[in-house]
Amino acid sequence: MAMNTDRRRINAPSGGTSAPVFARTVKEQGYLQSLRPARTRAPNDLRKIFLQTSIIPSASGSAYYEIPSDISPSPKSLIPPTSSLKIVASIQGPKPLPRSAPFSPTLLLTTTVKFAPFATRIRRGYIRDSIERDLGVHVEAALRGVIIGERWPKSGVEVVLTILEADEDGFWGDGGKGEGSGWGLLNVLAGCITVASAAIADAGIDCVDLVSGGVAAIVPNPESKNGEETEVLKVLDPSPAEHEDIIAACAVGYLAGRDEITEIWMKGNVGVSPDDLVEGATYAALGNLAVLKEVLLESIQARFASQQPQSGAGDGANAKDGPQQDVEMSG
Repeated sequence: MAMNTDRRRINAPSGGTSAPVFARTVKEQGYLQSLRPARTRAPNDLRKIFLQTSIIPSASGSAYYEIPSDISPSPKSLIPPTSSLKIVASIQGPKPLPRSAPFSPTLLLTTTVKFAPFATRIRRGYIRDSIERDLGVHVEAALRGVIIGERWPKSGVEVVLTILEADEDGFWGDGGKGEGSGWGLLNVLAGCITVASAAIADAGIDCVDLVSGGVAAIVPNPESKNGEETEVLKVLDPSPAEHEDIIAACAVGYLAGRDEITEIWMKGNVGVSPDDLVEGATYAALGNLAVLKEVLLESIQARFASQQPQSGAGDGANAKDGPQQDVEMSG
């Protein structure tokens, strides 16, 4: 059989193809539960994070924070098993206060947190709701004890946090059973604290130290045998979609230089010893702090490398090389 060489038509491929299946019409019992992701990390292992500074040229300082999903999609479904966390922070200021504003001997800090309309599975509105205002209060409390406000009198600074994708409160296959529980908001708060600290450092605002966020949770031990009393397990950096139930969780803003907790948010039945949960969240914050320091160090090195004069340039440089620019060193 001769091949069709008509170039005016789109010929079918030589091999057979199968149409993609987007949804199953017949689902056996337990089908959705088979798609539930399972935690493959050790209880003390943290998810990898991506952090980058100076992404918004028009802002005084900016940073981008992301926790990508470490679980590949299942071949049975096109829906990703877990969501990723993506946050953008920008700093506006410090700038002088309006003439009508009362005198302030310290720097006035304003924090605004806003979810993008497409950040969650349920589309959010364009007007800030109570959840976003509460997150802004928590982040502002974590940053207020870090900034040295006495060096910026009669000035104000605004921290704007935009959540492009938020961590979910539970597994999507549960039919919205965990929707609104607020477990995912703890990871969002920890990410906002970390990325806001990176953006403030990128803006050159004086701080006593870097503050980072961390989350720890108490979940039922999946290895506990049936018929026995349910054992609990403390995990760091929990993903709500990977656990069928979360007993308690805690998010902290940790200042490692002074060994202080600037902000704490605890939910659930913490039991008689909440100190273990706070200690686990502190260890998670230390892991994020290591990445934060490394990223800021690379940013500073790249900034000073770009300001260094070219080799061979000096008093005897040729006139065709152009005038030499002074390098202003910031203290």
